[in-house]
Amino acid sequence: MTSSPQISPPLREKLNRIRGLILDVDGVLTTGAIIYDHLGNEVKVFHIHDGMGIVSIHRIGLVTAIISGRASQAVQKRAGELNIRYVYEQVADKTAALDELCSATGLLESEFAHIGDDLADLGLFKRVGFAVAVKNAIQVVQDRADYVTRLAGGQGAVREVCDLLLAAHQQ
Repeated sequence: MTSSPQISPPLREKLNRIRGLILDVDGVLTTGAIIYDHLGNEVKVFHIHDGMGIVSIHRIGLVTAIISGRASQAVQKRAGELNIRYVYEQVADKTAALDELCSATGLLESEFAHIGDDLADLGLFKRVGFAVAVKNAIQVVQDRADYVTRLAGGQGAVREVCDLLLAAHQQ
């Protein structure tokens, strides 16, 4: 964990209710760039700090999930490395995946935070307990978020949110 962030009492109260973190992939866990190798295979670049943040929140019992509109072998591999149990890919309606996730985990939708960057994330923003837009999110997503990260997606934004959750839950 990086140095503990300063958290206002209202933000701490909201974060203390969170028991799970839902992540988008493109633009959140990655920069949003789509890269193909010489064979046409999609390549994704993940930030090591984001991974360490995810591992850290697992240690305090938080559930993590990925809900993405696209599918990628790289996402499956990274989710496996980080022990992210719930992975929903090629999802047209992210709220339907949230319903499945709540059923699978026994958590309420209000006990989840979601980090997103684009229009497909707005349905989840309306239902989760804490909506986060990454710095590089489109403006309407930032406007509807409870929190906008200082860092961009794929460049430590997920770690920033994990550090907030850790700080809130440890006090």
